[in-house]
Amino acid sequence: MEQPLKGIRIVELGHVIAGPLAATLLADFGAEVTKIENPRGGDMMRDLGPRAKDDGLGVWWKTLARNKSILALDWKTPEGRKILRKLVEDSDVLVENFRPGVLERAGIGPDVLHEWNPALIILRISGYGQDGPMVKTPAFGRAAEAMSGLAHLTGYTDGPPMHPGFPAADSTTGLMGAFGIMLALHAREKDDGKGQVIDLAVFEGLMRLIDYHVPVATGTDLSPKRNGLRQPMDFAPGGMFCTNDGIWVTVSAGSAETARRLLRASGGDAFADDPRFATMAGISANMGEVFEALKTFIGARDFATVQAEFEKNDAVAAKVLSVEDILEHPQIAHRGDIVTVPDEQTKVVAPVPQLSKTPGKVRWLGRPEGANSREILQELGLTTDEVDALVASGVVGLAKPTGGRS
Repeated sequence: MEQPLKGIRIVELGHVIAGPLAATLLADFGAEVTKIENPRGGDMMRDLGPRAKDDGLGVWWKTLARNKSILALDWKTPEGRKILRKLVEDSDVLVENFRPGVLERAGIGPDVLHEWNPALIILRISGYGQDGPMVKTPAFGRAAEAMSGLAHLTGYTDGPPMHPGFPAADSTTGLMGAFGIMLALHAREKDDGKGQVIDLAVFEGLMRLIDYHVPVATGTDLSPKRNGLRQPMDFAPGGMFCTNDGIWVTVSAGSAETARRLLRASGGDAFADDPRFATMAGISANMGEVFEALKTFIGARDFATVQAEFEKNDAVAAKVLSVEDILEHPQIAHRGDIVTVPDEQTKVVAPVPQLSKTPGKVRWLGRPEGANSREILQELGLTTDEVDALVASGVVGLAKPTGGRS
């Protein structure tokens, strides 16, 4: 059976993480993505982070550009603009994450793009959106983490705000961007067949996923703050604790019944049956005492003992896994969550979610600059001589392909 997005064509003008990730998530499920890079430099993600030992390509690039055909094209030149137009006329989606106004100044704003292709869906990702008082303010992912409230809520109670250990803003934006594209494709299918613009600010995806902080601040007299190793707002017993053999575990309970099992495991019957802990509200009001009891109980035992005690009480103590642990974990291996690609040493995370009839697939990893330029242009009707002339003029870049398109 064909992949669910086979036949959906995407032109990607995105760079770094947010825009490219949106296209990657859809490419995993069959969308045909043509990534356009400047022939004089390419996407900066090629050079960020460590490089693969086998071919020297950046490992981050390998996963962000997987399943994509690579075209090195200076689309701001008259010749490049003609090629871009041909691609757009035959595509369903265009993805860009430049600063607001870049496309307009280049003469290819949404009005022009929709003249070329009225059915085109345009995903526009920017730091703060395409309008408003901050429209011209420079932005990057970490700034969005600050703007969204995430950094304020991350860290220890008496410590500074912190960023998470991965590019949360850009990654969340990529996910929201892919979601927005799917919504727009569905709307186009059931309505008038016309495309639309998706205006996505990087900080907004984080705000939507944090979610609880705005209703707490507006619907109660409380103010969400950093809570260290404890649960946000102490809404449930739990947190992060270290066993006496140096293994970190996280524990949590989402209901009063589960919470009492957790308290019974850590403090015995008398502690669990204390009337102060009869409800989640009561537990939350006395969370300092609960947290210290859990910390003492877990800190005095090795991981195997803690796990056994919690399992006996039908409570959960989950080991915090390192990346090395993840690579060897039997459940992750059983699910096929890490995949090997032919002729590649670098492994990557498999497509998510797992569809029973039309699953995603990693067909290839990120390729060298211009790897597919010639074949893409010839598919558009250009002759070999015309492609060679564009290469000679610097409008197009070529590189030795690592494999054919599929």
